[in-house]
Amino acid sequence: MSDPSFAARLRFLAAESPEAPAVTFTGTGETLTIAELVAGAHRLGRSLRALGAGEGAFVTIAEPNGVEFFLGVAACWMIGATPQPVSPRLPEAELRAIIDLADPAVVIGPPPGIDLGERATLPRGSRGEGHDDGPLPDAIAPSWKAPTSGGSTGRPKLIVAGDPSIYTESTASLGALLGCRPGAVLVMPGPMYHNGPLVWALSALLNGGHVVVLPRFDAAATLAAVEAHRGTVLYLVPTMMQRIWRLEPDDRLAHDLSSLEKVWHLAAPCPPWLKREWIDWLGGERIWELYGGTEGQCFTILDGNEWVDHPGSVGRAVSGELAIFDEDGTPLGPDQIGEVWMRPTGRETPTYRYIGAEAEVRDGGWECLGDIGRLDADGFLFLTDRRSDMILVGGANIYPAEVEAAIDRHPAVRSSAVIGLPDDELGNRVHAIVDAPGGVEIDELLRFVADELVRYKMPRTVEFVDAPVRDDAGKVRRSQLRAERLPG
Repeated sequence: MSDPSFAARLRFLAAESPEAPAVTFTGTGETLTIAELVAGAHRLGRSLRALGAGEGAFVTIAEPNGVEFFLGVAACWMIGATPQPVSPRLPEAELRAIIDLADPAVVIGPPPGIDLGERATLPRGSRGEGHDDGPLPDAIAPSWKAPTSGGSTGRPKLIVAGDPSIYTESTASLGALLGCRPGAVLVMPGPMYHNGPLVWALSALLNGGHVVVLPRFDAAATLAAVEAHRGTVLYLVPTMMQRIWRLEPDDRLAHDLSSLEKVWHLAAPCPPWLKREWIDWLGGERIWELYGGTEGQCFTILDGNEWVDHPGSVGRAVSGELAIFDEDGTPLGPDQIGEVWMRPTGRETPTYRYIGAEAEVRDGGWECLGDIGRLDADGFLFLTDRRSDMILVGGANIYPAEVEAAIDRHPAVRSSAVIGLPDDELGNRVHAIVDAPGGVEIDELLRFVADELVRYKMPRTVEFVDAPVRDDAGKVRRSQLRAERLPG
């Protein structure tokens, strides 16, 4: 018997337990059962087909977090189309650039006021009104997702999954690894258009779990959602972890989090001090970290107890293979810092393909995503920073993540970003962009970080801003921050 399509899998779950909750949106309190999700996906799928979407087509989804986002993804699978999520807040120029790359058959939920000409669209919030909700003919999308990434360059690209929308043993195994088992409750405060939230949430759905999605991240609301829905899995990025930790202790500890089995963090480096605080708070067996790219060639994981034995590591490879090479392509030994290269194992087809970019490859099937790090003798990976973000100051390499980790420890700081700006004497100077709603003087902040940084790594200039410098997915685009601060 062949493996079922994602569409067939969802229909099976709906037939098995029709009243089981599938998606809850805390913004409105609405819950869709799995039967309601499938029926709504059939309606919306017919609406998409009427506009020209079908097997193999891309459908761009610009819906914000909410049940409509999940209906859009499921509707694509029902007709064999590939869901291509984008931020619902994209400026018109960026949205047009992505649409030019994807050439979607339909755009669901384009931001109000954006005219896409003759491109077929459905307005935000569409649920296939007026269409039948009966089963559609089974269909398989050649790629089950196609999220976008601007990377460090800011130029959009599509990362098209190499696997079709077929529910295999690997799909179930990934869900089990993530904690998204049957009956699991995933609390998701991250933006659904990003790959991490997308993978966790869809793994939960396909494996018979319940996704509780927030409109946006809010520290207190996230803890409240875990308590109210007895969340078993929580997805975070380090920025979220820091904001939760900055809550008043009485507020943070007021919520019952005993239902949690796994708290995942990924997408950006986690400062060691913050990781230790979370391990001490919730226990190392519940704090899990994953490192890997949307491309899916390889990923590493470790839990908090392993991290205590290997502080600073992002884990060992559990899928694919890792190696460290120098700039000339020479393999490096244990604890030597170089470029992180990876390749998939145990499969004959690529894990992804780019639209709008070219992969960085070398002989042997190795690919590099631009990270710098080292492997220890036990195979644990330690990341240093992004290659493109490194700052060369007077001949010394400075990694922004290290400086940011020191700045972010200050109790008044919500987030920071460190970039290099031109300097006549040293070539570059370390410039810190700091969001500190709690208020702090520059001299005090510099004295604080001086306890952790050697002098040449210290920021030479500090700029305060009144908005977070990282988005809700924990991402920061340093190249853009630098360009905005360069003359002319």
